[in-house]
Amino acid sequence: MIKIDMFSTADKVKGQGVGSAYLELIKLMEKRFSDEFDIEINDPKSSDITHYHTINLRYYFSTFQKKRGRRIGYVHFLPETLEGSLSLPKPIKWIFYKYVIAFYKRMEHIVVVNPTFIPKLEAYGINRDKITYIPNFVSKKEFYPFTKDENLAARKELGIDKDKFVVVGTGQVQTRKGILDFAKLAEENPNVEFIWAGGFSFGKITDGYKNLKSLVDNPPANLKFPGIVDRDKLVQYYNVADLFLLPSFNELFPMSVLESFSCGTPVMLRSLDLYKEIISGYYEPFTTFEEMNDSLHRLIDNPDELKELSDKALAASDYYSEDHLASIWHKFYKGQIKEG
Repeated sequence: MIKIDMFSTADKVKGQGVGSAYLELIKLMEKRFSDEFDIEINDPKSSDITHYHTINLRYYFSTFQKKRGRRIGYVHFLPETLEGSLSLPKPIKWIFYKYVIAFYKRMEHIVVVNPTFIPKLEAYGINRDKITYIPNFVSKKEFYPFTKDENLAARKELGIDKDKFVVVGTGQVQTRKGILDFAKLAEENPNVEFIWAGGFSFGKITDGYKNLKSLVDNPPANLKFPGIVDRDKLVQYYNVADLFLLPSFNELFPMSVLESFSCGTPVMLRSLDLYKEIISGYYEPFTTFEEMNDSLHRLIDNPDELKELSDKALAASDYYSEDHLASIWHKFYKGQIKEG
């Protein structure tokens, strides 16, 4: 049996996609391959593979221990993708960004959730042969389409009128997430209900915290901020949504989009290079605020288009399901033992 030690603190801060991806992988491995892989969490004992999900300093020091076996790094972000998320003094930012790359270079192999990271990691001096792209995934048992009765019950529980058109966004409240455009869209469309499920996972060091906190405390009348929502409750928000909207200016590989797909919720996203590469054709794209607003109006007036987007969401969810990704992870871990 192959012992795999998962080194992670990703689940200690609520509301992070990194934590969701980590938990999904743990459940997948324990459920599907318990007879082949012995999965341990932050175990100081020897292992065949150590899979680093977060870049804690003590984890960096552990990479110099031979007992860690094959060192695998999970790359959810690069220094440049942190812009718009954290507000750090320049000297600290410079040191931290250098550390991020130094950590990745300590790995014997790297897994990226975003294929656009590959040339960027090469530019940092990491060999392409040491990089593998494996996308995130979600469980269809946790994120699934509600029946009509379940939807009505969820709307009642969340205090939403059964006939209201609802737009939902989820994720951390950050400038890069396009939260200000989300709020502006709510102001422009007072007859539509807007909900942003998420909060300040990194507190006051969140970039633009003061302005964002003011918005959360004093939102437009038709915009609700329920805060960080537990994963087992998020399925309600995706299902009461007539449209899932994520107006981010830059992204990694948002679990929220995959969760929406799995629920069959129509998805609208800002047109980013990442999306074009991995989910082109499965969502409604926009570039400017005006395009976003116009698309919202068109979709509200055209239920058939919304239904078509819902069908596309479910089609996308088949590719990013745990059934499909299970075989990919199985092959990857087996292959790493052979290389080691």
